[in-house]
Amino acid sequence: MKAAVVTELGAPLEVRDVPVPQPGTGQVLVRLESSGICHTDIHAANGDWPVKPTPPFIPGHEGVGTVEAVGDGVDPALLGTRVAIPWLGHACGECSYCVSGWETLCEQQRNTGYSVDGCYAEHTLADARYTVPVPDAVPSTDAAPLTCAGVTTYKAVKVAGVRSAERVAVFGIGGLGHLALQYARVAGGFTVAVDVEDDKLALARELGADHTVNARTADPVAAIQALGGADVAIATAASPKSFEQAFASLRRGGRLVCVGLPADGVLPIPVFDLVLKGISVVGSIVGTRQDLTEVFALHAAGRTKVIAQARKLDEINESFAEVLSGTVPARLVIEF
Repeated sequence: MKAAVVTELGAPLEVRDVPVPQPGTGQVLVRLESSGICHTDIHAANGDWPVKPTPPFIPGHEGVGTVEAVGDGVDPALLGTRVAIPWLGHACGECSYCVSGWETLCEQQRNTGYSVDGCYAEHTLADARYTVPVPDAVPSTDAAPLTCAGVTTYKAVKVAGVRSAERVAVFGIGGLGHLALQYARVAGGFTVAVDVEDDKLALARELGADHTVNARTADPVAAIQALGGADVAIATAASPKSFEQAFASLRRGGRLVCVGLPADGVLPIPVFDLVLKGISVVGSIVGTRQDLTEVFALHAAGRTKVIAQARKLDEINESFAEVLSGTVPARLVIEF
């Protein structure tokens, strides 16, 4: 099979022919139809984060495809099922986090495309328990970005506790942000989209944003405070400065939800403002299998729209460069 492989951290990926893996106990073999390109994959390939993956490995954690083979202990009825393969590739299922609905915090988790081979390949293995069925009404090219960008921002809106008529500012209208904006609207919030590119702000307006702010030409903090301040700010951009702006845009009692992961990002927080204004700051990691099921249900019902462009596996390094340039409207998706 063909796969894009990280042979050395920081080096371009190599597209190679590698053996098709065989499913072990509890695993399924999935023939990929699509795989979203997430900024996390670029961080993985570069070794940007404190816990680094070990080359050689295959990145990708927004995979969608059909189950072609099952290992021991897996129900053969899964054969032929279209499934999504998310970032959470495996969890222990027994710790306090797993049994309380926070499997994404399991300390024994394995992450697709990071600690185990992922979805930049024509086939991949997955723990059958951590795949999620994709409804027939959701195309694979939409399901791929929903498998990470969708479920991550859906969870962020949940964690924020967005209530009807609250003002929600989304910083960064890219692969994550364009979906965060929509989930905030589904929850009943009034939305403010913040970005540095006019075309992304135009997209935000098409998706129903109530207000837009170009942070390159205007002060987003002043603009949002002029509206009365944000009840919730969701920081999705890989820019430390945007996190500071998101915090400063909050009104009293506001909640900052940190989602993006800038390399070496540090958030300086003025404790006086934090305490006196009763502000909350929370980190929100990807959602659970149940969250992803809900994300697919909303999309199947026509409540959300995925903005994506197709690419080929052979174009992976050029695609990474596109993502880093900030010119991608929202998401790139590898189609097999």
